[in-house]
Amino acid sequence: MTSTTPNLREGETVRLVDHLVTELARAGVSHVFGVGGANIEDLYDAVHRCSAVRGIVAKHEFSAVTMADGYARTTRRLGVVAATSGGGAMNLLPGLAEAHASRVPVLALVGQPPTGQEGLGAFQDSSGKAGSFDAREVFAPVSRFCARVDDADSLTQLLPRAVAAAQADPRGPAVLLLPKDVQQAQFQVPDRGVGSTPWMPTLTPTPTPTPTAPAARLDEAALTSVSDSLRAAGRVLVIAGEGLAAADAGTELAELARRLGAWVAVTPDAKDVFDNRDPRFAGVAGVMGHANVEDCLRRADVCLLVGTRLPLLARGGLEQALATTDVVCLGTEPPFVAATALGGNLRDALRAVTARLPPGPRPCPPHSGPLPTPMPRPSSQSREQNIPYIQYVQAVTAVEAALPQDAHVFVDAGNAGASAVHLLPAPRHGRFVVAVGMGGMGYTFGAGIGAALATGRRTYVLAGDGAFFMHGMEVHTAVEYAAPVTFVIFNNNAHAMCALREEFFQGGVRNDDLFARTDLAAAVAAAFPSLDATGARDASQLHTALLRANTSGGPAFVAVNCDPREIPPFLPFQSFTDTTDITESTNGTENKESSDERGIVHVG
Repeated sequence: MTSTTPNLREGETVRLVDHLVTELARAGVSHVFGVGGANIEDLYDAVHRCSAVRGIVAKHEFSAVTMADGYARTTRRLGVVAATSGGGAMNLLPGLAEAHASRVPVLALVGQPPTGQEGLGAFQDSSGKAGSFDAREVFAPVSRFCARVDDADSLTQLLPRAVAAAQADPRGPAVLLLPKDVQQAQFQVPDRGVGSTPWMPTLTPTPTPTPTAPAARLDEAALTSVSDSLRAAGRVLVIAGEGLAAADAGTELAELARRLGAWVAVTPDAKDVFDNRDPRFAGVAGVMGHANVEDCLRRADVCLLVGTRLPLLARGGLEQALATTDVVCLGTEPPFVAATALGGNLRDALRAVTARLPPGPRPCPPHSGPLPTPMPRPSSQSREQNIPYIQYVQAVTAVEAALPQDAHVFVDAGNAGASAVHLLPAPRHGRFVVAVGMGGMGYTFGAGIGAALATGRRTYVLAGDGAFFMHGMEVHTAVEYAAPVTFVIFNNNAHAMCALREEFFQGGVRNDDLFARTDLAAAVAAAFPSLDATGARDASQLHTALLRANTSGGPAFVAVNCDPREIPPFLPFQSFTDTTDITESTNGTENKESSDERGIVHVG
């Protein structure tokens, strides 16, 4: 940084962008992620001048959003992303859609052409004038709040509203469209004296409320109904979700489970909300989960949902058991299954329900725990005989042995992701994030970098080669900013989940989802000579490389070769494992039973 923005004085005249960045800094924002361009360069100049906010330049706007997303999920603060107009703005959409679906608070600051050029053939015009599309209509469906800042004075109203909308339940993105001339406009810093209009809220995590205040805000009838059901139940299965992590209410969940003597399962995107090594831990619910969860659900008198609406990925395979079990729910939004629901602040609800239970712990009924699902080992030989394959269970075991307990873990989509969700226990003191809102491949590369830069902790990114080819060049961003990220790439030279779906559901594998062999470690090492890049040929080499990365201050990259025909612990595939010969490709002539007859769970 060559200069810093001083603490702006009331009544001082400055550029609008200088004031905007200063206000974000005052409210607790430490990083702005994005990609520059002509219609957002003034904002980046303001960030450059502000010593309290660090600007991080990504390789692609999608990854810039996921950086802000990862920042928000690990700090429980507002993530901020900035991008220019046109293609840069449009590249934000899939990342904002993930944040919208997963309820992640992100503020997007989007540059627009100068107002005087709108409707007159301006480059990247999205004003809605003269046949151009309207950016507000594009961003509105993936945001909680979207507005255009038409003049400098309107920012004093729109910025606080955008921040409040992003952080209110249901959380999600907010978008401010900033024409270039408005960014440059001179602005008088407002008075902050007594009686003045409130400006920006503090963006730090919500402080822990007092235990007596919240109960009055909860619906008394719903609170009584839920509490009575739980108090009368002999056996309770809790299924906890990502909303619990967002509320930072893990302590409250643990106490409730102790009072109930409950088993605790988690949704695929919430492995970190309950200690995976606790005797009460039942496993992961849903299509990447453990059979023990269904067994506990069938034995339970009541199923308590906490911080989850129980979407398909979390309830797949559990529908029949849910239909015969009383379900109650604590959360800010109603669940997708029939249930008695108690809305309102989740931490408040947990405390209020716990207060109505008998004091002291109850023993947890015996259960088998989250035993891994046995999956058949492919007997087919490698398409290239000299390539040693590492099985998913071996690779994940090596990761588990090396993973620091204060690390963050970001798991991408695909076979590798399903294996990690199923097999890898969450670190005790870090996040375990799976972006199932949109399930977009490549999310983890930006998100892991954002988390690592925000917290300074070692962060693991677990992804397949397909995800790497989409957004893996963000490795360059990690190198540029010395982010402590360890990228672990499970390379099966395929879109292997797609290939398995083709074989099981469509009668044969199409070659377009099987790729020619790529040596990713060698390629990355050549591109980034300063990066610790390793091609691990077995689990021992993988473990050694991970331990070495843990002691470094910057990024590392490890690639392992996996078999594209290895079947992951993914429920839609499991009904085929006993009857389908996985040593030969199906030729399409076999008369297969229908999905309904075989009880197949479909996702997608």
